[in-house]
Amino acid sequence: MAKKTKKRKEIKRKLLHKYRLVILNESTFEEKISFKLSRLNVFVTGTLCIIALIGLTTLLIAFTPLREYIPGYSSTKLKRQATVLTYKTDSLVRRLNYTNRYLDNIRKVLRGDIENNEVSRDSLFGKFKLDPSTVDLTPIKQDSLLRAEVALEDKYNLFEQNTTNTDFILFPPISGMISQEYNANAKHYAVDVVAPKDSPVKAIANGMVIFAEWTADTGYVIIIEHKDGLLSIYKHNGSLNKKQGEVVRAGEVIASVGNTGELTTGPHLHFEIWNNGAPVNPSDFIDFK
Repeated sequence: MAKKTKKRKEIKRKLLHKYRLVILNESTFEEKISFKLSRLNVFVTGTLCIIALIGLTTLLIAFTPLREYIPGYSSTKLKRQATVLTYKTDSLVRRLNYTNRYLDNIRKVLRGDIENNEVSRDSLFGKFKLDPSTVDLTPIKQDSLLRAEVALEDKYNLFEQNTTNTDFILFPPISGMISQEYNANAKHYAVDVVAPKDSPVKAIANGMVIFAEWTADTGYVIIIEHKDGLLSIYKHNGSLNKKQGEVVRAGEVIASVGNTGELTTGPHLHFEIWNNGAPVNPSDFIDFK
């Protein structure tokens, strides 16, 4: 036990024993600086300096661009650019898918492909056929009162606008003789209007150009989207005055009459109108004379 106590005292004495560190001038041996040190002071000071150096290095690496010079670390700018490019790529992929679907619909319009969703009327009537003699069509009192109430409300309604698509006036795209009428059975969903070459072709209503390109079969084609799901299509033009994305006004010149494309026999305008994805007869709404 005495040996252990003596050993501890010896270690304590060595740790606390004072030493003097003197810095002398080599030529004159003049004392410049002197320090009183002990083993314990040197150990504690060295440990604190090492900890401070490690902390400072960690801070520099974590919060300054100096970490970019360490092998294995990527540039902050490069990471930012990679993140931005990832978002752009995702947006472009979605935009590409949307554009492809949009172009598929445009191709169907250009080819005149429509879905045949006709249903046999006879089969429906046969299934729900009723004998009129068994139905009591005499109006009841409640029905008469409801009709009178609704009529009174509509009479003094200042906010409801009873507008229909028939109020939508269309401007004639060109004046001339119709060489081929609209014929849905023959899948000719247009009217062919003969006119002198280079005659101006005008927009039938306000809208935006959604397609203005060259096609092998129908030459220069321009398609305008109007309000209420209305599309107007102009084919076999000699030239186009508008580009995709431009806004046009009713009566504004958008193209000129031509004879372009393989499916043409002379200068004329192949004009179509589509309403909510279904073709309609342009002659029912426009006078081409």
